[in-house]
Amino acid sequence: IMGLSVKDIRIMPSAVGGGFGSKLDISFQPYIALAAWKLNRPAFISYSRNESMQSTTKRHPSEIALEIGCSEDGTITAFNFEGTFNTGAYASWGPTVANRVPVHASGPYFIENYRAKSYAVHTNTPSSGAFRGFGVPQSAIAQETAFDLLADKVGIDRLEFRIRNALQNGLPTATGQIFEKGVGIKECLEAIQPHWARANAEARAFNAKANGSVIRKGVGLGSCWYGCGNTSLPNPSTIRFGIKADGTIVLHQGAMDIGQGSNTVITQIAADGLRVPVHSIKLIDGDTDLTPDCGKTSASRQTFVTGKAAQLAGEALRRQILRKANVSEAASLEFSDGLIKAYEGDTSVEIELTRLEPNAFGYVFMAEETYDPPVKALDEKGQGMPYAVYGYGAQLMELSVDTKLGTIKLDRITTAHDVGKAINPMLVEGQIEGGVAQGIGLALMEDYLPGRTENLHDYLIPTFGDMPEFVNLIIEVEDAEGPYGAKGLGEHVLIPTAPAILNALRDATGVIVAALPATPDKVMAALMAHNEE
Repeated sequence: IMGLSVKDIRIMPSAVGGGFGSKLDISFQPYIALAAWKLNRPAFISYSRNESMQSTTKRHPSEIALEIGCSEDGTITAFNFEGTFNTGAYASWGPTVANRVPVHASGPYFIENYRAKSYAVHTNTPSSGAFRGFGVPQSAIAQETAFDLLADKVGIDRLEFRIRNALQNGLPTATGQIFEKGVGIKECLEAIQPHWARANAEARAFNAKANGSVIRKGVGLGSCWYGCGNTSLPNPSTIRFGIKADGTIVLHQGAMDIGQGSNTVITQIAADGLRVPVHSIKLIDGDTDLTPDCGKTSASRQTFVTGKAAQLAGEALRRQILRKANVSEAASLEFSDGLIKAYEGDTSVEIELTRLEPNAFGYVFMAEETYDPPVKALDEKGQGMPYAVYGYGAQLMELSVDTKLGTIKLDRITTAHDVGKAINPMLVEGQIEGGVAQGIGLALMEDYLPGRTENLHDYLIPTFGDMPEFVNLIIEVEDAEGPYGAKGLGEHVLIPTAPAILNALRDATGVIVAALPATPDKVMAALMAHNEE
């Protein structure tokens, strides 16, 4: 915009809250930069809530048609999907949404005869953009609802139906990609089985003893898979890792931490690669003059892609030190002021760091490694390798419906997410619970009406009081490509929540609300229509 060279611009972001896709689009940033440049002074801009609602991107509204068939034993035989996504007045990330959805619309299941088409269309509404899941939450609602309907039609337990059709190692995905390791959806579904049995028994017992009560209990399932990283596109991250003459270990990582914990996780991975305590590392993050490019914080890519670069850099740095000490990989290292000691068996070797010549970055040992996931473009029939890693998950929602008011109370959710390797289990649980909260908003509350919605009185979001009890099951099915087997998680956890809620609503009342959110008025309208049939 300013006609400057990249080297003439330095960006040092401050700590910010979550983006969930909104930070992928330019909004007010150019205006601030131009004002600061022209006036030669600090500048800021502050939007009112109304201006923010009008100008920022939204999740793509969608219209989805889905046909699905199976044999008598529940094996899915055919799947035909068509989705139209409203990208508004500008393209934004509409093409990315339209590209990602057909890859994922099958869910994490083996379907031999599969066709999926999607379109991003321009309208005269506010623009839609990236929002946690890139269209996959919308397609999953249709797919998971259809699974329940089909399982009921052939008389097979809904969870068993999913287990029978679950993708496994060695089976091709809808794009023809075959993974020999790391497909963890079946493990997620099986982990939920005892909770599914208990929840169904309790709901059936409650409803049988209702004695005229207006409250009905329901149980619903949702599942997900999500490719980590850009779809069939280059996706590199670079990490620099060095040791100074005084023994300070410094990690340069440019992955932007917007609350998801990449600063913590990537430092942990680098520490494992070098085999040092994580607290011994000094972190330099998010400074375009000091950190190599780690790509955007989106597409659930940072733990996988930047984490893999951190693993490679840590291991490369360790090899340099071992080579200098002339010891084998089995040696252990001890870092102190100006000194590294290498121990192997009964012998030890000292490296005096002050005797070594620092490089241009001021390090006596340094490794810089880049990782770009191995992917291939999709051909004209949609076959190829769009992602090197997928994450998997399943969620079980237990809820209560007031059939006189149309209100829904979420009682308990059981989540099972395959993260490959839980680098930081506490952050995993945080991601799960935050994703579920957004899924609740998608299913039950959040409804943007162009030209009308202008504040958080009209646009409702979940609060603490709307959260169910959580039972989180962390599943670890090691991936062949991810750092120490780890997979991304950020977007996956949102995807199954809305389908699980809607399936539980139908389980409780027999009704389907196809136009989200399922607000009380829509639930009541569906109940009244159902009762008249």
